[in-house]
Amino acid sequence: MTSVVFVHGTGVRAKSYEKSFARVVNGLGRVRAEVRVVRCLWGEEHGASLGLDGASVPMRSKNRGVGGGELLDEDDPLAVWALLEVDPLAELREFAEAARARRGGGARAGFAPGRQDPWHTIADRVRGLSLAGVSGGGESVAGVSGGGESVAGVSGGGESLAGVSGGGESVAGVSGGGLSLAGVSGGGESLEGVSGGGESVEGASGGGLSLAGVSGGGGSPAELVSDLAPHLGPAAGRVAHEISRTLGGTPPADGIEAIAARAVYALAVQRAEGPDGADEPLPVDGADRDAVVGALTDQLGGTDRGGFAARAAKGVAVRALNSYLSPLSSLAHSFRSGITRGSVPAGGDILRYQARGAGVRAAIRAAVREAVDSGHGPVVLLAHSLGGIACVDLLAEPDPPAGVELLVTVGSQAPFLYELDALTALRRGEPLPAAFPRWINVYDEHDLLGFVGAKVFPGRVTDLRVDTRQPFPRAHTSYFGHHRLYELLAPELP
Repeated sequence: MTSVVFVHGTGVRAKSYEKSFARVVNGLGRVRAEVRVVRCLWGEEHGASLGLDGASVPMRSKNRGVGGGELLDEDDPLAVWALLEVDPLAELREFAEAARARRGGGARAGFAPGRQDPWHTIADRVRGLSLAGVSGGGESVAGVSGGGESVAGVSGGGESLAGVSGGGESVAGVSGGGLSLAGVSGGGESLEGVSGGGESVEGASGGGLSLAGVSGGGGSPAELVSDLAPHLGPAAGRVAHEISRTLGGTPPADGIEAIAARAVYALAVQRAEGPDGADEPLPVDGADRDAVVGALTDQLGGTDRGGFAARAAKGVAVRALNSYLSPLSSLAHSFRSGITRGSVPAGGDILRYQARGAGVRAAIRAAVREAVDSGHGPVVLLAHSLGGIACVDLLAEPDPPAGVELLVTVGSQAPFLYELDALTALRRGEPLPAAFPRWINVYDEHDLLGFVGAKVFPGRVTDLRVDTRQPFPRAHTSYFGHHRLYELLAPELP
């Protein structure tokens, strides 16, 4: 039995670690049910915090919008989602503005006197959106339309994942030092059903497949559905209100179904990540996102299931986002204190590690020792972001922990820091120690914090590229929700 020690990255604390840990358990369980996952939570003890309650942050004296900034390219397929990350209703507002402009130009009204406005009919459909019945293998998902109930029977093969979700609760039985994955998986196949090599997967969701019967083999949007279920109703209600308010009385126009579905999804994600939800970024696979949006679009009677069929609409959305950049810089100045406090766990952990990293490395060493002492076979370090840096530093020390046969870094900056001569235990120009274990480095080209290592350490690092189909920064936090990651790792684990 192989033991996988899961080392988190920057900004992670106990609550978010539990959700990521559960996703790793579930993901590896689908492809290697015998693997045991071991915790390594270092953020609570060794992460950064504002020890003086923010005394170093200056108070705002006046508003000085900087303006400018890099513009998004209209040909970027992720541009619309980048916009909706900033403002879930922005695309809908652009659509409504165009509709009002048509009416102002003499177009006929969208309804006849005495009949219900068709936009209000569409708004009613939006209010009725539901995730009930969404599952792999076509089986229904119990309780997904309620307030945070767990999802039963959503995995491929029909086995229960009860306890994987439910408003951020951890998987039942994972509170110990490790957890056997036996019996967790379904049939072992992922949603994408793609195998071989490290190539990225484009369009693997089948062009926006309906969620009913998306997958029968284990990879399905079940976790995403359970995360969004408590927030779908409020999100749909807000979008419906916006449709009635801004489009009522305007001429009919095609394409509202997909735009409304994207807005509902984006609002639900925003709520799920806020104080009323997990209060952390959701690791969302782009294929799962497209499947959910496709299902919502289908319920509204739309046909744009892939999400980006109308190039003109995408161009409007990108131009809208570019117009947001200047005022956002001013808002950042206005709310600097809150932004600084919110960014401390992520940014502060990096700075603190550079000066006080020994504690993080000691925590990893202790987790490896526990895994070795348990007698559950070879040890693999699976490390995200800053966790990957700490693992490389630890394994490059003169006395590395014994028993580690494989290092897997995911979205890590370790090769970049080596090039900068900023690693703790390895100077630029020095080779990896002869005893350094086999190293697999996973990256996504859209993740601006993920780097490659094969050309930095020739013959010692294997780079595997995945495509979560998410814009940055979500691409950096979505690896462990990406089904393809586990398919690639399955044959590599000892």
